[in-house]
This record gives sequence, structure tokens and C-alpha cells, in this order.
Amino acid sequence: MKYHHLVVTGGSGFIGSHFISHVLGSYPGVRVSCADSLTYAAHPDTVEYLAKLSPERYSFHRLDITSPAFSEFLKTSGCDAIVNFAAESHVDRSILDPASFVRTNVMGVQNILDYVRSQPSVRLVHVSTDEVYGTLSPTDPAFTESNTLDPNSPYAASKAAADLLVLAAQRTFKLDITITRCSNNYGPFQFPEKLIPLVIANAIEDKPVPVYGDGRQVRDWIYVLDHCMGIDLVLQNGRSGEVYNLSAHEERYNIDMVHKLLGILGKPTSLIQHVGDRPAHDRRYAVNSAKARGELGWSPKVTFEDALTATVQWYLKNESWWKKVRDKKFFEFYQANYTNKFEGETKGARVL
Repeated sequence: MKYHHLVVTGGSGFIGSHFISHVLGSYPGVRVSCADSLTYAAHPDTVEYLAKLSPERYSFHRLDITSPAFSEFLKTSGCDAIVNFAAESHVDRSILDPASFVRTNVMGVQNILDYVRSQPSVRLVHVSTDEVYGTLSPTDPAFTESNTLDPNSPYAASKAAADLLVLAAQRTFKLDITITRCSNNYGPFQFPEKLIPLVIANAIEDKPVPVYGDGRQVRDWIYVLDHCMGIDLVLQNGRSGEVYNLSAHEERYNIDMVHKLLGILGKPTSLIQHVGDRPAHDRRYAVNSAKARGELGWSPKVTFEDALTATVQWYLKNESWWKKVRDKKFFEFYQANYTNKFEGETKGARVL
């Protein structure tokens, strides 16, 4: 690793926490500072898990990336690279509350750009999404980095806006910035409002498994650890000002994914419950990752079958983790009280 001190924003979330775990496990000389506001998507068990991985090289900072306190933290961090995972990311929530997505996904990114502009030697990797490209027909070729941005949800629009700000800052101020755009992730520690963990959790509890519309929406799936290794390569070797798509090229109909998961769990298809479709629901995502594979030598290391089975097994073995998330009373208590422990010294990591 050519960088010595990373600031990882949104590092207590699903993908960010896997990235931190990957870095701490792969690069003994690298320090990581995690900045996270601990919203609903940051599970307390995940926060404590990261704190125990490498206490001498990891620190946690409870900060909102839109805040002046976060800006002050960056100024004193001494970091030489930032990887930005911090985002509101659920499409359904963006339909209900678009303003919060604009605040975090656009204004928060601008806050980071303001700092990088003041410290042009700092490398920034901005983690985006394939949803900024919009939707494809069944016969369209997969999205490449040169496709026009055409978002269809408030979430995707906020991420597209952030991408444009990032690219404009890089070009205007000659900053050291790259962007990654990834297809749908899955794996352990994913918040169970996303399709795969939702299906698994509901099926384990023999609850109805909701499927939007006819379930014929197509998603391009990638195992979270493969994604994180791609981000790692982009951080170290990606060309400044470039966008890199990351995809395992594993397209599946949503309904087929649901059937697959129910089969692994040994649950009946009678649990499937078709519900009204999401407004402006993108019909198909598919991402061409030839650029990252060719330039960076990246490729997925885990097969779809093995990764999906491993994911199901993790949720079976860690019911207490996802049941806490689904327990409204616990999470209300967590937000009101439990996260206060991270304001001061806590076991396993320096918290500033």
C-alpha cells in the first residue's frame, strides 16, 4: 500500500466496514481513521468489531461529513488518502425523504472536496454506484464509464450530482481524485432492507418475502469483498480523473434470486408475496468492468455460487445481529443512548 493513513468515511456501514477490515488485514503498516455519523445503517456490533481488529492502527470518529466538525477533523488528521463511502443509499428511503439524500450525498461530498482542494497532495476515491447511469433494456449493452448519467430515483440523482462535482473539482483544480461505480453488492453485515438480506431474514422467520411487481428487474451482483479489493486497486493505481466500473458480470432477475435464496434455505416459494412496484423502478442494471480489469488487473475472486451460499450461512449463524436491526425498540434505544459510548474512550480503539 502506497498510502500510510486513510480516512474512510461511512466506514461503519456495510461496504465501508468490509473495506476497513480488508485494509487492516492486508497492510500492517497502514493506519485507518473511520468517520461515521452512526445512522440507522451503522450497526453497533459492527462498530465494536472494527474497533477490535487492530486497536493500535484504527481510530473511530463519530462525525457527520456535512458538519464543520468533520472539516476540522480532516484538517488535523494528517491523512494522505480519503475513501468516501458515506452516503444515504436506499432508493425507497430517498423517495420518502429526498432532502436527506441531497444533504449527505451532495453537500457532504462538497465538504470533502473543499478539504482536498486545500490539500492537493491528498488522494480521494469517491465510491459511487451504477444507478447513476439509469436503466437498460434487455438487449442494451452493459454500461461503460462513457455512458451518459441518467438517474431515475432521488438516490441515484444525488449520487450523480456528487459524481459531477467530483469530476469538475478534479478538472478545475487538478486534484488527485478517482471514482468507482459498482453493481449491487451482497455479503455479511448488510442491512436487511436490501434484497438479499431481506429475503434471507424473512425466510428464516417464515415471514412473507416481498417482491416488487413481476420480479423481472435485472441486477448485476458482486460479492462485497471483491468490490473492496477493486476499490483498493483503484486507490493505489487508478488514474486521476478517471471513473472505474466494478462488476462481476452476474446478472440475475430479482425473482430468480429470491427463488435461489429460498432453495438454499430450504424454504417454500409460497412465502413470495408480489407487491406494488416501486415508482420509476429501474428495469435492468448491467455494468461493463473491462476498464478496471484491463488497466488494474482486477477481477472477482469468489464465484457467485460460493459467495451467495457463504452469505446465507453468515445470516443463519448471526441471527442476533440482524434481529437487533429489525427490533424497533432496540434501535430507538441504540440511537438515543448506546452510540453515546463512542463519544469517549471505548474498548479497542481510540475515539476522538
